Amino acid sequence: MSILMPKATAVWLIDNTALTFVQISGFVGLHELEVTALADGDTVVQVQPENPLQSGLLTQDEIDRCSGDTAAQLQVASGYSVPSAAPKGGRRYTPMLKRANKPNAVAWLVREYPEMTDDQVNRLVGSTKPTIQAIRNRSHWNMANIEPGSPVELSLCTLNVLQAEVDIALAQREAKDGQEAEATEDEGGIS
Repeated sequence: MSILMPKATAVWLIDNTALTFVQISGFVGLHELEVTALADGDTVVQVQPENPLQSGLLTQDEIDRCSGDTAAQLQVASGYSVPSAAPKGGRRYTPMLKRANKPNAVAWLVREYPEMTDDQVNRLVGSTKPTIQAIRNRSHWNMANIEPGSPVELSLCTLNVLQAEVDIALAQREAKDGQEAEATEDEGGIS
């Protein structure tokens, strides 16, 4: 398993432990000469040390075990996993040319699917709630120039994603209509 920031970890291990260069190089995956160069300060770029104890990569017991036995190899702490570099959810990048299309897509969604919530419109188009509300209220600063257009045609979302959100919105509207119908029946039966 390769570790994140091997040079930074090596610098910390050099400065704060009695481990040999061979042990450090074997653990971080660098050549022994690279570790020696880091220890001598012969590297071109200064490397900021990274404490492997804080990140959970190593335990103090493991460092102590290997410090006493120069033939022992450092082992990664059990339960340690390399953090994923892939973003989880969050905003997706929209190119500059497509950003101007967001209000057009919001206007189309509001017109075609008024039952869709602001959160659903935001997930589809990536706009802000104040912009969505301004377009719903027709008080957007650029309302005269907004031309409603499908977010699929404007390449802001896929047809499958749009259909899934529409299905959710329709199901929520049907559930709400059913509750309102039951409430009116209950009121009519009490009188």
